[in-house]
Amino acid sequence: MEIIKNYKKVKFKNYINVIIGMLICAISYNLFLLPNNIVFGGLSGLSIILNEYFNIIPAVFIFGTSLFLSFFSLFLLGKELTFKGIIGAAFYSLFVELTTTINDYVVIPNDDYLLISIFGGVLYGIGLGFVMKGGFISGGTDLITSIIAKYFKITTGTAMLIVEGFIAVIGSFVFGITNLLYAAIILFLITYLVDKVLLGISDKKAFYIVTKKKKEISDYVINTLGHTITVFSATGGFTKKKVYVLFTVIPTREYYKLKEGINEIDNEAFFTVIDAYEVLGGE
Repeated sequence: MEIIKNYKKVKFKNYINVIIGMLICAISYNLFLLPNNIVFGGLSGLSIILNEYFNIIPAVFIFGTSLFLSFFSLFLLGKELTFKGIIGAAFYSLFVELTTTINDYVVIPNDDYLLISIFGGVLYGIGLGFVMKGGFISGGTDLITSIIAKYFKITTGTAMLIVEGFIAVIGSFVFGITNLLYAAIILFLITYLVDKVLLGISDKKAFYIVTKKKKEISDYVINTLGHTITVFSATGGFTKKKVYVLFTVIPTREYYKLKEGINEIDNEAFFTVIDAYEVLGGE
């Protein structure tokens, strides 16, 4: 019963994260980015381009296109993440529509694009980080980002930079090269903050891995990732069986490479990851 209560508590917290995160993203979009036509990527960026030519309703375009992309993610990401993407897109579209008049109450001068880019990027990055920390995505191109991150084993922030950067380049043909430069600032801040919210502020991670396939995982860490690893012999507290504990420290940027590598080699492995703020010696 206690486990069920804890599960419901975590699930409720995750939904609170996605609601707060999507609200922050929508405020950033309507307060800083849309009024200044800064195409920073994603369906939000595409909606700015289309709004310039066709006067579309951004919220309708974002949600409708997200539903279309969800069809493909269903096969590549599975039902659970696709469902979470639809939920994220629904909340984001709703909040984008509800905050369309925010500029009537909060007036942001548009004479300093640098400050607009910085505050818009920071807000959007923090919001998106909360969404992904809760296990959700905002739908749309985030589905494409998740596919790239999963199959190419790179961080979410890096995959996001690739996808959103491509859309920002398209925006430069509509609003000029200066727009692209400001979009680059926003993209850097968003991807940086997403990774920091998801993975923590340290630049290294310590992995403790309990596995039956110590040789295969050790070889992967040493030969593929190029890091050292230490192997401990241990005894399971419940099973009383002999197990091996592998310990290694890697750069945060390689977190997903090691995580996915462990899962591919031994999907029954148990591992925990902690921040390593100072690492001396070794390697």
